[in-house]
Amino acid sequence: MTMLDRMRRHKGWLKWSLALVVLTFVVFYIPDFLTTPTGAAPSEVLADVEGEPITVGTFTRRYNAQVQAYRNAYGGQMNDQLLKQLGIDRQILQQLIDEESMVAESRKQGITVNDVEIRERILALPGFQENGKFVGEQRYRQILQIQNPPLSTTEFESSLRRALLIEKLRTALTGWMSVSDADVVAEFKKRNEKVKLEVVPVTAEAFKSQVTVTDAELVPYFEKAKDKYRIGEKRKIKYAQVNVDQVRGTITVPETEIAAFYQQNLTQYQTPAQVRASHILFKLEGKDEKVVQALADDVLKKVKAPNADFAALARQYSEDDTNNMNGGDLDYFGRGRMVAEFEQAAFAMKAGEISNLVKTAFGIHIIKVVDNKPDQTRPLADVRAELEDQLKWQKAQAEAERIAKSLEATTKTPADLDKVAKERSLTVVETGMTASDEPIQGVGAQPELSARVFGMKEGEVTPAMRVATGWVFATVTGRQDSYVPKLDEVKARVADDVRQEKAAELAKQRATAIATDLKNAKDFTAAAKRAGLEVKTTELVARGAAIPDLGISEAVDAAAFALPQGGVSDAISTPTGTAVIRVVEKVGVTDAEVESGKDVLRDELVNTRRDKFFGAYMQKAKGGLKINIRQDTLARVVGGV
Repeated sequence: MTMLDRMRRHKGWLKWSLALVVLTFVVFYIPDFLTTPTGAAPSEVLADVEGEPITVGTFTRRYNAQVQAYRNAYGGQMNDQLLKQLGIDRQILQQLIDEESMVAESRKQGITVNDVEIRERILALPGFQENGKFVGEQRYRQILQIQNPPLSTTEFESSLRRALLIEKLRTALTGWMSVSDADVVAEFKKRNEKVKLEVVPVTAEAFKSQVTVTDAELVPYFEKAKDKYRIGEKRKIKYAQVNVDQVRGTITVPETEIAAFYQQNLTQYQTPAQVRASHILFKLEGKDEKVVQALADDVLKKVKAPNADFAALARQYSEDDTNNMNGGDLDYFGRGRMVAEFEQAAFAMKAGEISNLVKTAFGIHIIKVVDNKPDQTRPLADVRAELEDQLKWQKAQAEAERIAKSLEATTKTPADLDKVAKERSLTVVETGMTASDEPIQGVGAQPELSARVFGMKEGEVTPAMRVATGWVFATVTGRQDSYVPKLDEVKARVADDVRQEKAAELAKQRATAIATDLKNAKDFTAAAKRAGLEVKTTELVARGAAIPDLGISEAVDAAAFALPQGGVSDAISTPTGTAVIRVVEKVGVTDAEVESGKDVLRDELVNTRRDKFFGAYMQKAKGGLKINIRQDTLARVVGGV
């Protein structure tokens, strides 16, 4: 960890430390402006496991935390439509059910966590330690209070208790599992051995132009592989849509509501004061403090001399290796990012001022303030448009859901659907024949809607179903059962497959014919060139690496690592053609490397086995638990998030 990283303490890294410690049970900070109306109160029960509730509030916090993480990573690419297509809402609910199931199963197995165990774990958490010791009760409470939102000790310890229950359940079930030394060594060598290859790829693609395919060849090929060309069941879908964008066009937001929303979320538009500073650090660790003090005093005089070059002196004297070559520049930072003594001095100075000596746990500093940025608040006028747009979208989502739900009782038959669509001026779309795994015309990929439609009987209409663009009522207007097509329907596909097969055979024949010459040649590359083939040389690669023109091939890996250095293979068939390889260099694994890396690998292999076993166990255990999902509430929640 760098000096600057250590100085920027508590606020950022501590929150993540705590979140990791208590798995996903810690309360995430989600700004109010990210939440959307769900049509359900936060205290309403969304699902329960053995009677233990999972509330709408819990689901919404977790959902918004995940969405925010995606948007931080992918920005504007992660829009509402893509989130729906990814099924994030269902994934989040499943996570919560899985977690609650683990807690329920641990209690079912008689596993408990007592107060002493909670206390011992808290005392051992790095986030609650300074210099290897517990920070004390008062500081412990303060650390929880600086979380956003603040955590009470009761909330934190309850979350920690649940995490420890799951940890103890997993240990009880999988603690006996281990991996032998022989397996660890074999896996280490398999992962870390490397080869450098000369590759002569003879691809099927290179021979396609030489292949002719006659109609007479297609018939026997098709007859042998009819099922390969089977066309799946298809249905023609008719749906009426309550479109959110259209509803949004009818929404107006009063100025008073925009202003109130702005005030409620004012912190989101505020930028706290920041300072840009540079420093010169004199470390004290392992040194005579008087000697260091004397040097610092001497440098301070030089720094404060007329026309002194602070950056040059930082490069010469500063022992902060992370920034001394940048003239000691620490860039901009806000309050709470640096240790208290450093922060207090920096924020007390004006731009251009230089401090006296400042002592912290890291040593003695000379600080120069380069710039100050005062607290700033974006005025309502600057953010009004985005607030109005956000509120319109929220209201449109809620209104579209309300309309859709209000129509459910009167939309039970295809005739009802037509009538409602006409009365409400809803957009009606009738698709062509569509397979269950194909996008639906007008609304894209909608797995839930497709599953519902393909499970419906004649004359049925779906309930209001959420899609990326709003809500739909759908019915089936045509069916096409799965069937094996006649050759004429798939003639182009069959011809291409025959062409590919014949080209691959030519490639194999060509590679086989030259393999013997390449094995006996004194100069592998020259022999390949005489045969009109190109040799491609890899870097040192491990198993599973992509080989030029061949991609990832287990067959190439098997041959390459079985051959000695200098060895040449027979013709090797791959999905894209055939190849002959020569092992230019082999780099094995030394006993010392195995010894240094086997413990980490052993932990990984053991954990992988344990995770797999635990996952299978919980999948079975869930079958014996009473898990209830309140579908009506879920429909309202999923429609609103």
